[in-house]
Amino acid sequence: MTRSGSPSGAVRVAFAFWITLVGTTVPTPLYPLYEMEFGFSSLTVTVVYALYALGVVVGLLVFGRLSDQIGRRPVILIALGLSVAADAVFLFAVDLAMIVVGRIIAGLSAALIIGAATAALAELIDRRHPKRAATVSIFANLGGLATGTLLSGIVSDVAPDPLRLPWVIVLVLAVVAIIALRGVPETVQDRSPVTLRVQRLSVPAAIRGDFVRSAITAGAGFAALGVLTSVTGLFLGMVLHERSHTLAALVVFVAFAGAAFGQLLTRVLSSRAALAYACVGLVVGAGLLAFSMWMALLATLFVSAAVIGVASGVAVGDGVATITMKTPPQHQAEAVSTFFAILFAMLGVPAVGVGLLIQTIGLQPAGEIFSAVVAVLALVVLLSLVRGGRARPAT
Repeated sequence: MTRSGSPSGAVRVAFAFWITLVGTTVPTPLYPLYEMEFGFSSLTVTVVYALYALGVVVGLLVFGRLSDQIGRRPVILIALGLSVAADAVFLFAVDLAMIVVGRIIAGLSAALIIGAATAALAELIDRRHPKRAATVSIFANLGGLATGTLLSGIVSDVAPDPLRLPWVIVLVLAVVAIIALRGVPETVQDRSPVTLRVQRLSVPAAIRGDFVRSAITAGAGFAALGVLTSVTGLFLGMVLHERSHTLAALVVFVAFAGAAFGQLLTRVLSSRAALAYACVGLVVGAGLLAFSMWMALLATLFVSAAVIGVASGVAVGDGVATITMKTPPQHQAEAVSTFFAILFAMLGVPAVGVGLLIQTIGLQPAGEIFSAVVAVLALVVLLSLVRGGRARPAT
């Protein structure tokens, strides 16, 4: 492996990481337009979103070790190829089936890039500055998720053909990323035969309590992010009668930007403090979200998105830190895969539940019930922290 790092290679990998994640959130502000174009319901929107999360989970479990076997660069190239394919499917979409296929492919591309690019950045950036690599990974990942929705929201408001032009832009940038990877050195020297199998999900007994608390908190936060992402456009259009796609995009942008900031906060917080703050933040954020739904207020929707984003980021950062600091190296991959499989399942499944509730009782009551569930989950973890103790120091 390279020892002194490759700044140019790291920049190119970060760009590939970023643009792949950009493509996964481009549809967010466009869902109301797809509803009108193809005539499907709000429940279908949440199902489509859940299929993306399913693609990520399957990709993590089946291809999580692929970059260790064939190298980082080939897997990043495969992820970019899948991203281009997903962009092309959306660009030429003529029915719901193509939307579904595009989302599943996008989920697989995200799963492949998350592991391979994160590892590549850690190996390409000077090893004397490990926090720098983590910071770049966080902002490439969550920055991509935030940028995708903002890009498509703005473009769809100010440019013609809103269901096509955003995809042209991200497709071209993904092709640029593929070309740019030609000069990136490979950091994996010892290759091994490809063995595709479902990754075993397990949690070492020594961290099981800490893991469960972090997973429940981060999972509740991801559930809230998933619902915000899938129904914000519907809420703005149906309840507030706001037709601006940029406005819908800004809500999701604020949430993911907050999640990036939240992950950075875990560097200065002990584990007990981090998870306690995350729980309190989720309770407050869920309360604000319910209040926004009840009173049909835009301002508190933005505040709730920010608070939920920061709290989710803190919980995720704490969970990853707990795993990496307390788990033997030979079990870390399994524990990390289990953690993120739970998070992405929570990202998609509750969104479908909310979609069913919307069909049954309406958007506002469904949002209020969901907010209450998130708050209860966070309170359960907070009470367990009050009763017990954790001791990961600030990093």
